[in-house]
Amino acid sequence: MQINVLGSAAGGGFPQWNCNCSNCQGVRNGTLKTSARTQSSIALSDDGINFVLCNASPDIAHQLAATPALSKKEVLRGTAIGSIILTDSQIDHTAGLLSLREGCPHQVWCTPEVHDDLTTGFPVFTMLTHWNGGLIHHGITPGEAFSVAVCPALTFTAIPLLSNAPPYSAYRGKPLPGHNIALFIEDTRTGKTLMYAPGLGEPDSELLGWLHKADCLLIDGTLWQDNELANTGVGRNTGKDMGHLALAEEQGLIALLASLPAERKILIHINNTNPILDEESAERQMLTSLGIEVSWDGMVIEV
Repeated sequence: MQINVLGSAAGGGFPQWNCNCSNCQGVRNGTLKTSARTQSSIALSDDGINFVLCNASPDIAHQLAATPALSKKEVLRGTAIGSIILTDSQIDHTAGLLSLREGCPHQVWCTPEVHDDLTTGFPVFTMLTHWNGGLIHHGITPGEAFSVAVCPALTFTAIPLLSNAPPYSAYRGKPLPGHNIALFIEDTRTGKTLMYAPGLGEPDSELLGWLHKADCLLIDGTLWQDNELANTGVGRNTGKDMGHLALAEEQGLIALLASLPAERKILIHINNTNPILDEESAERQMLTSLGIEVSWDGMVIEV
């Protein structure tokens, strides 16, 4: 399978439009060895021609323009994206659906909890009914495998994550299992597998079992430290408040990744404050020494 990283940053992108932290200033003035990043999204394919979009970030129009493989040059208007899968209902993973309205109807897969958020607190399903049928909902049941017609060789299984619901959800602070999922994806031709988890709170025994099965991990790298936003002076929320497992805590993501046998371990959904965005930082060098990669916009992964 082919994975195109369309966006590798957390909400707000990198640099964030209103942020003057040292990282954002460094990328603007060219003093930081790094690259700008848009908000997290990937596209998957089993043939390099037809794609499944996993999450639709607010930056989707820019991401599509930067990824020629996702356009269909042989038609007057069209796209190589045949289905969309949502892992949660957060704005940075769903607001891009509004920018895709000219291509409606779209086949959209998500859990009932995500669908509920996207018809109430952030009603994009309701709004887009006015554009050629809008979004055609297909339900996802966590733990049950499903496939999509556009990439028939790929099998998807949704794995519930211990994270949080978005601020506009009635379940903020008390999420249900379907509010956040990871996707375990198998290429049935080769048996190779990918675990895509752009949001990850506390790993439980069920998730750990799936993580141990994956050949490639594309996983939440939002924060280096749990209290990073406060330390950099840009906010008060901790990683745990937002539903993200920080990298460098005693029982953090680095420790978790060290216990896993995956051939490749790649971070995505990286916040603008995270020091790993500086390619010359000690934190980035530590990841490199441990065999942990940091994704970038335009990265192509073959599994």
